[in-house]
Amino acid sequence: MEPGPSTDTLEAARAHARSQAGIVAATGPTVPPTAATDLPEGVASERVVWDETVGLGGYAGRRLPRGSLLRVTDTDGDGCIQLLVFHAANTAERLNVADTVKIQWQAYLGPGALLLSDMGRVLMTIVADTSVRHDALFGCSNLRSASDRYGDAGVGGAHPNARDLLTLGVAKHGLSRRDVPPNINLFKGVRVATDGSLHFDGDPAPGAHVELRAELDVVVVVANTPHPVDPRPGYEGSTVRFTAWRDHHPDPDPFRRTSPERLRAFENSDQFLGLGR
Repeated sequence: MEPGPSTDTLEAARAHARSQAGIVAATGPTVPPTAATDLPEGVASERVVWDETVGLGGYAGRRLPRGSLLRVTDTDGDGCIQLLVFHAANTAERLNVADTVKIQWQAYLGPGALLLSDMGRVLMTIVADTSVRHDALFGCSNLRSASDRYGDAGVGGAHPNARDLLTLGVAKHGLSRRDVPPNINLFKGVRVATDGSLHFDGDPAPGAHVELRAELDVVVVVANTPHPVDPRPGYEGSTVRFTAWRDHHPDPDPFRRTSPERLRAFENSDQFLGLGR
């Protein structure tokens, strides 16, 4: 991991903290954060609701409104994002990876795949994907597994484990460790061969991205740590960017009727929203 800025004195710590908020000096003017740049084509900066980079061993989270689009970009090509999604109106309803796989008859997620809640509703839809090698089978590292592989795997250590990072992420939305369900991994995949053998797919792919559309108001929480079956001995990865913007929900929706199971999931979401489609 890259060493962070020095915070070993009061002045250095204050300067670092203020730099995160866009304050240029102790007595200088407060300036707004820099507007998001290098945005997807057609996205104006005033529509952006989240633009953040998360380095290896980091985490983040944000509440996103229904209809917004979230682009996750594997900037340098070696990120592995552990993704959780919660229904913002009732965070007891959250991503159910088992149902996401089972109901859609597909363990390998790609364009058109729905992220389903434990209530059978659509939380998010994968609307675009240049990676198509995500993992819905293996979950994430915890303190014990990461410590065994890398050592010093607490959240303040050199090799933070994913589960503890996700716990920090959900805590900022009033949740706790018991609210961290199984996750989906983005940008690193595992394929199961016909003989049952497992094949990890993690070659670097700089610039790969996936776009997810929020079908309800959602809370997204992520961590960036090595995949639990990454065969490399070191704690390796790279920075990933998260950019979300407000958008209009398409009508007609090109993914709504791609299968009877997906239509039913959308209808469950409609029922909650009172759309009466």
